[in-house]
Amino acid sequence: MPEQLLATGAWVDKHELCRSAVGDSRAMNVDEFWAVVKSAGAGLDGRTGDDGEAVAAALVTRLAATSPEGILEFQELFDQLHGALYRWDVWAAAYLIGGGCSDDSFMDFRAGVIALGREWYERVLASPDGLADHPVVRQAAAEEDDGALFAESVNYVASEAYEQVTGDDHAFYEAMKARQQVAVGIDEASESDMGEDFDFDDDDEMRRRLPRLAELFLDPAED
Repeated sequence: MPEQLLATGAWVDKHELCRSAVGDSRAMNVDEFWAVVKSAGAGLDGRTGDDGEAVAAALVTRLAATSPEGILEFQELFDQLHGALYRWDVWAAAYLIGGGCSDDSFMDFRAGVIALGREWYERVLASPDGLADHPVVRQAAAEEDDGALFAESVNYVASEAYEQVTGDDHAFYEAMKARQQVAVGIDEASESDMGEDFDFDDDDEMRRRLPRLAELFLDPAED
């Protein structure tokens, strides 16, 4: 699937098509994106802090040391990687880990998965149930911590870094809007790319689709 190829930098998105038309001026590629994320997460062992504040602060510091163009490229890549996680099975994993998961909370969960780094991101794309192996998730199950991996602050690191670099709190959104206008006419992913919908409140269905996470977060099935 295209989103899996994106994690390794092997597919071309709408922004790539635009750059091909006007000349490639990429300031950050997908490998550099993941290098920034890895550097920011060093020493955190997957613990993002309350609402992702710990890893977000580290990301802002590293992005502010790049260029405005690099920050915008980071945001574009973040949006693509974030969007590729918009699937029912990933949402179900978030629902189990969080003891429920609204639309807004799912945004934060996907940001948290990105903050885990490339290896875990790719594992989640391949099989969200694999999160049962992550020590933070296992600890969350043991401690009944429903906030693990929900990293709201990570959604806004590029805008904060851009403001630090430019001194303008509106410049980031204006710059991103201008870049998106260049891409008009190229289709976004459709909702059908989310995969098969299913009932997150059906424990039997959750056990069938995400058996390892269900074992961690659901009460034992009655005989």
